[in-house]
Amino acid sequence: MSFLQPTEHQRFSTEKMQKVNLFESPQMFCDTYCLEPGQAQKVHSHAEATKIYYVLQGEAAITIGESTKLLGPGALAWALAGEPHGVRNDSDARCVLLVAMAPNPN
Repeated sequence: MSFLQPTEHQRFSTEKMQKVNLFESPQMFCDTYCLEPGQAQKVHSHAEATKIYYVLQGEAAITIGESTKLLGPGALAWALAGEPHGVRNDSDARCVLLVAMAPNPN
């Protein structure tokens, strides 16, 4: 399928952040990340891939390198290859992000 609505591909769990794969190719992947209040993706890095976070719903505290910024719907952040990055939902509402990474590390 070449067309879809990311807001229709969400899944939440009280146990941990959920990743829903929207599409994947040898060159890249694109997921939705669904975070309940208090959930996070720990800060990490990918030696050879760039990651993009785009906020669809709610607010996300996104860390790129040494900086953390609170971003709302329509905001974009990216981490270049080797740059530490992560996301937290510090709010009391759900947060949904569109996340893409290239090249695909899988």
